[in-house]
Amino acid sequence: MQRVFPILDWLGSYKRKDLPKDLLAGLTIGIVLIPQGMAYAMIAGLPPVYGLYAAVFPIIVYTLLGTSRQLGVGPVAMDSILLASGLGALSINGIENYIALAILLTFMVGALQFILGISRMGFLVNFLSRPVISGFTSAAAIIIIFSQLKHLLGTEVAARADFVNTFIQSIQSIPDTHVFTLVIGLAAIVAIILLRRFVPRIPGILIVVVLAIIGASAFDWIGYGVEVVGAIPEGLPTFNVPSFSLKYMQQLFPTAITLAVIGFTQAISIAQSLEEKNNRDAVDPNKELIALGSANIIGSFFQSYTVTASFSRTAINYKSGAQTLLSLLVGSILVILTLLFLTPIFYFLPNAILAAIIMVSVVGLIEINYPRELWKHQRDEFYLLLATFLATLIMGILQGIVLGVLFSLILMLYRTSKPHFAVLGKIRDSEYYKNVDRFSADVELRPDLLIVRFDGQLFFGNKNYFKKELSRFVRDKGKELKCVILNSEAINYIDSSATSMLIQLIDELHRQNISFYMSGAIGPTRDIIFNSGIIDKLPKEHLFLRIQEAVDYYDKKHTATELQERIAYQRKGKGN
Repeated sequence: MQRVFPILDWLGSYKRKDLPKDLLAGLTIGIVLIPQGMAYAMIAGLPPVYGLYAAVFPIIVYTLLGTSRQLGVGPVAMDSILLASGLGALSINGIENYIALAILLTFMVGALQFILGISRMGFLVNFLSRPVISGFTSAAAIIIIFSQLKHLLGTEVAARADFVNTFIQSIQSIPDTHVFTLVIGLAAIVAIILLRRFVPRIPGILIVVVLAIIGASAFDWIGYGVEVVGAIPEGLPTFNVPSFSLKYMQQLFPTAITLAVIGFTQAISIAQSLEEKNNRDAVDPNKELIALGSANIIGSFFQSYTVTASFSRTAINYKSGAQTLLSLLVGSILVILTLLFLTPIFYFLPNAILAAIIMVSVVGLIEINYPRELWKHQRDEFYLLLATFLATLIMGILQGIVLGVLFSLILMLYRTSKPHFAVLGKIRDSEYYKNVDRFSADVELRPDLLIVRFDGQLFFGNKNYFKKELSRFVRDKGKELKCVILNSEAINYIDSSATSMLIQLIDELHRQNISFYMSGAIGPTRDIIFNSGIIDKLPKEHLFLRIQEAVDYYDKKHTATELQERIAYQRKGKGN
């Protein structure tokens, strides 16, 4: 049962002394979750109450199935903007249809995550590199900020799927700014930032929300033209089967894939960072997929939109001393109490306050230091980050992440097509062989020997590069060259195309009266050498453990010992 319900792993050994910490953390995260949930629902283009619905059943389900004890799951800005972008590209009439498709999309996301989890496909997260995620999240944060500018300015800006037009229309609407609304929003931003900086233990967001509600109701801000949240339906979300439509499911599938992968990536990255800090959680990526998938599937039957882990609420949960997911459950109970008894209070909450909460919450997603470090040390990855950032801003959220993954795969293919290929020389008075470009003043080079190291697998994508570079090294050596030694410690695979190339290359060297040796071949590489035609051109006597043994053999200084031969010639399923 513990494998199915990870909650049983910690519930059976729960310590009474941890209860006050979990209760305090739960109350704190619930206080933040209520206004944040409503604010994020606005980003998604949904009525604010749907942000509260997303904080009920999905959180309860994750509490039962999640493997991280401190992850703050619920509605988040990133999922919200992705959902709005995906639905914004469709022709949808009426808010009811929009809500129905948002819930259908949530079911699809959950189903995809669940299927990936039971299929043990958690490794897919590795295909989203850090530069891609950084470029994407930074651009998405900027898009989110500008999407809320209309609420901060109190102006009318048509909802657009692309950032460029949203930016232009937002700038054009500045002359129509409702000054009182802007003052309220800016004051809220300043207050939240100052409280967070100087009094971090006090929930600044809650204080701002309470003061704004009191101000709006006591001084009739509505009469001055300030837009407010308005009536929020009371009661818990009711059970409803999502409106399944094959037509819309086909149209929503790309968005669902993106949300499923991005949501999981965000959750697992936060969970693993917590694991490093507390050295206690054993986060299982596949179980996390199942937990998130189940939360979204069940949530879709109770009017929830997509959920994943939140950076800000996880940090709050961790800093508040949460010991288990009981804190998350306490936060959800606070949301339930709000839905049952407190929704009338939020009637007077200005939209500008929610916009301020969103802006302050997502501005931290814009990374500055990481791109700066990449610029200093890894320019190719900086350009990958920049390309993803610009593609997301200019072309759109979905296109940006897809192109970012494509760019990273292209960069990976480029690197594997041209691995590091070095000429080695012997360090004086030692048996070490190092790159001559790095140790030029300390190496001894012989005109009759060429020793090289290839740092990558040999496959169809780089076989021509290998042959071209090795042929160039051979030509540079001149007519005195008698032997080539390939240090193959870093070669972990040789495919059939590279095998054919290597056979032809060895033949060409032999026609020039040049011997060919290999040293340091690991087990899988030796298996390929013995099971392919390479062994017919490269006798096993020309396989060595170390470069020095190959050099000594060439110099006829000694014959390999029985142990050296047994190790150098060993292959899978064979004794020699």
